[in-house]
Amino acid sequence: MTQTYEDFSKYGKEFADTGLKSFASLSKGAQAIATEAGEYTKKSFEAGSAVVEKILSAKSLEKAIEIQSDYAKQSYEAFVAEATKIGDLYAELAKEAYKPFESIVAKAK
Repeated sequence: MTQTYEDFSKYGKEFADTGLKSFASLSKGAQAIATEAGEYTKKSFEAGSAVVEKILSAKSLEKAIEIQSDYAKQSYEAFVAEATKIGDLYAELAKEAYKPFESIVAKAK
């Protein structure tokens, strides 16, 4: 009976330690994602402001439309690249958060 209690206590402690390691990975990953999203937002705002200035200083309507079209294309490409990058960060976050539990899962099998 004492051995069973000690085993249970040992596994409980191991599971709690693993949970804390996983939580640390989650915190680190979430911070990286938030930082990346903040930087993208800042760059996007700056690019949008620059385009508005260019459009307002355009000499003709055709030039303004050309500037707007180029901006739309560039902003779409930047968005797709950023979405891919953030998706990769989420995938890495999931892997890192699960990593501490791999040993427990292996022992359970």
